[in-house]
Amino acid sequence: MFQMIGRRRLRYDLIGNGPRTVFFVHALAADSGMWAEQVPVLIGRGLRILRVDLRGHGGSDPVPGDYTLEELASDLAILLEALEVGPVDYVGLSVGGMIGEALALRFGRNVASLMLCESPPAALSNARDIWAPRMAAARSQNSLEPIADATMERWLTPAFRARDPNRWQQIRDTVAGTTVEGYCGTVAALSHFDFTAELPGVRVPALVLYGEDDKATSREENERLARLIPGGRFIAFPGARHLPNVEDPDRFNAILCDWLEAVGK
Repeated sequence: MFQMIGRRRLRYDLIGNGPRTVFFVHALAADSGMWAEQVPVLIGRGLRILRVDLRGHGGSDPVPGDYTLEELASDLAILLEALEVGPVDYVGLSVGGMIGEALALRFGRNVASLMLCESPPAALSNARDIWAPRMAAARSQNSLEPIADATMERWLTPAFRARDPNRWQQIRDTVAGTTVEGYCGTVAALSHFDFTAELPGVRVPALVLYGEDDKATSREENERLARLIPGGRFIAFPGARHLPNVEDPDRFNAILCDWLEAVGK
């Protein structure tokens, strides 16, 4: 399904008929399929699932130029208000978590709770050094193919690749298929933000989860995010890199379900 935003399409799917909606938002160079391991568990618990492809990712149209987290959050707010499903229990990973911070700060009426995974409260100080070579490689071939293998190395452990090579390949294909416009525009968004002064004003329950083998963010940044949001909780997730929800879905789903039960009371 598509939500039109002006003349461009934002792809989403809405599954189930439960009274509460859990809204999943993916990482950079992923798409809504990143949450495949979570959907059946939550549907089985009577919850409704909303997943979206960010602009320039999956089936959503790209937008030329640099993006901001506020613009990406605005896309989501338009979708939520068009579907009339809010306020939602928001689950975001990496840039999906950063967009969740922006959504709670700028469009807070749409958010009932936050689960933010691998998400700092501000751009990394060395963001340019990290991202410039990756963007240059992608632009040189007008494709993310040159950076797909290195991305997968950061995202998932070798043990996961050996255990489930088909799922590993599926995610790699998604990375390689992401548009260069969507990738570079989103990199600009995550490279230039700082919500540290505003996050103490968030007034919804928040859980921050960090895969302990993740090198894209750090434990310190994720713990700081949890401290900044009043009442925020932090959970370390051993044995996972950047995608704990894929690496160990049973353990991730148990944490997620416990969280949703707690905030739903």
